[in-house]
Amino acid sequence: MPSFRITRHVRHSPQQMYDLVADIERYPEFLPLCESLRVLRRQEGTNGNPVLIAEMGVGYKAIRERFTTRVGLDPQNRKIIAEYIDGPFKHLENRWGFKDSAKGGCDVEFFITYEFKSFALGLLMGKMFDKAFRKFTDAFESRANLVYGSAA
Repeated sequence: MPSFRITRHVRHSPQQMYDLVADIERYPEFLPLCESLRVLRRQEGTNGNPVLIAEMGVGYKAIRERFTTRVGLDPQNRKIIAEYIDGPFKHLENRWGFKDSAKGGCDVEFFITYEFKSFALGLLMGKMFDKAFRKFTDAFESRANLVYGSAA
């Protein structure tokens, strides 16, 4: 099953980065492959934290897919976990964490693992998804620089 993990230092605070990643409805403005994102439902999780049920539309050239995820927000611990509900995947999970850094700013931890239901779709989109996931942290850092300014 393909997976990707990275920890990246950014100049922005953990709270700023958490807020930016938690604002999922803005993803189509800057995230690679993301053409649409709609929150279908907002609810409270068993731990009292917000849970969003969201549908994301992704596309590359003539290929378009939609999938639904459960996005658990943990503002106190600055963690976000998205879990697959429905769509073209057999499995999809991604996790974000935001920690204070001794260098100032924060360390952003990103992890994703996925597997397509269809072998053919995996062949068509797998490499493209892998490249896009590797650019996610770049996209969020660029967005943070735009929203919060690029100076520390």
